Amino acid sequence: MAKKADKTRARLPRGFVDRHASDIRAVDEMCAKIREVYERYGFDPVETPIFEYTDALGKFLPDQDRPNEGVFSVQDDDEQWLSLRYDLTAPLARHVAENFNDIQLPYRTYRAGYVFRNEKPGPGRFRQFMQFDADTVGAPGVAADAEMCMMMADVMEALGIARGDYVIRVNNRKVLDGVMEAIGVSDDAQKLTVLRAIDKLDKFGPEGVKLLLGKGRWDGGKEGEGDFTKGAGLDEEAISVIIGYAQANIVQGEKGLLTASPSGAAKSPLLDNANFLSGTAELTEIKSLCQAAGYQDDRILIDQSVVRGLEYYTGPVFEAELTAEIPNEKGEIVRFGSVGGGGRYDGLVSRFRGQPVPATGFSIGVSRLMTALKNLGKLGQDAVLPPVLVTVMDGDTEAMAKYQQFTQTLRTAGIRAEMYQGNWKKFGNQLKYADRRGSPLAIIQGADERANGEVQIKDLIEGKKLSAEIESNEEWREARVAQLTVSEDELVETVRKMLAAQAGGAA
Repeated sequence: MAKKADKTRARLPRGFVDRHASDIRAVDEMCAKIREVYERYGFDPVETPIFEYTDALGKFLPDQDRPNEGVFSVQDDDEQWLSLRYDLTAPLARHVAENFNDIQLPYRTYRAGYVFRNEKPGPGRFRQFMQFDADTVGAPGVAADAEMCMMMADVMEALGIARGDYVIRVNNRKVLDGVMEAIGVSDDAQKLTVLRAIDKLDKFGPEGVKLLLGKGRWDGGKEGEGDFTKGAGLDEEAISVIIGYAQANIVQGEKGLLTASPSGAAKSPLLDNANFLSGTAELTEIKSLCQAAGYQDDRILIDQSVVRGLEYYTGPVFEAELTAEIPNEKGEIVRFGSVGGGGRYDGLVSRFRGQPVPATGFSIGVSRLMTALKNLGKLGQDAVLPPVLVTVMDGDTEAMAKYQQFTQTLRTAGIRAEMYQGNWKKFGNQLKYADRRGSPLAIIQGADERANGEVQIKDLIEGKKLSAEIESNEEWREARVAQLTVSEDELVETVRKMLAAQAGGAA
């Protein structure tokens, strides 16, 4: 006896997901609304490949023989390393640099696509996900950043998110750099710890942030309770400056920055820092431009606790946050938080050009935003109608030609339809298939109907309702449950009427 062949075990790679019809349609619906806003603002689409030369990506390039830290990489036959893109911004920078003499500046473009991260997967953390970006390259003024914020707000509302349920928060990398300079922090690791502490202001409050800026914080609130997060190790004077900054409204004057330090100094060192003052002036201008266009603090808010993209942002940074409480997949009420963000990245294109090229843009996390919108009831409400099923009663050439003709006639009329392609000899299986597909109608023609030029149309939705009320086979036969016989010429018109009646009943 021949040895049974070994079967390959079907298994999905960790950190990746299969997408099904409902999610694909929801993403298409959402992206169409986003695209309409981008187009209205005068942006045009562009597409870059999913592979780039690894050195062009830059951010994740490690000092190793095989550059696979953070990215998925392969070596080409010319021994050059290629990597799957980890975002859509680095490929755009390469595209602009390579075509610099042919594109019109400012270059206003948008693109959607999958990006890949070679990281350890976890709950809600995937190795492949979709982003939808918009960027302006070649515009040095903060008017371009203000426009990005306004466009993000318009996207949120185009997707049906009400005012008060979202906010675009804005900060400036120059402000954050100025804070670090003013308190004398130059070590990159310590700087990152300080910025992460500022980012936790909403979560832990001023007292919790003070602990993170100092020796550290216990998750349980008391020493020895829960896990311990090591702090930045700042002294009390530096902590006082940071807290004063974090609680101030820096675009409305000096309030909050005048907090007296332990040494008795009445003036915050931030007020003498050039970087801080430059960043504050840019935020003030963004606020002025947005409010002149009708975007008040309930939509676009200056928030100096926003910390993001420290690797390459050089000026304003912004984040789109959902503030509404939304049920997650488990039905738990949560705040989704950030669903997109961006900022100014004037140094990215210059990596290739050797000269400054200003750029600003933002990216929407498509999968995360889609989940929030579906749970809010803003997507997937107009379910795609399953196809009408044309059943097969006879397998001869003449009969099959008729069934195919009915199917194509319905499709030509704009009605979703399919002809049964399985084993047609067991008719009951065809109706079971239609039931599993959710088909609204079944088209039936046996030899007698074909001889008379007629078809039967079975209302599967109404039939399901009635079958629950009929108690005997005799009643079923007498009722001829939700079934009509019409001439072949009346097929399309009758199907349309029955589908309309079903839609009216569903409403």
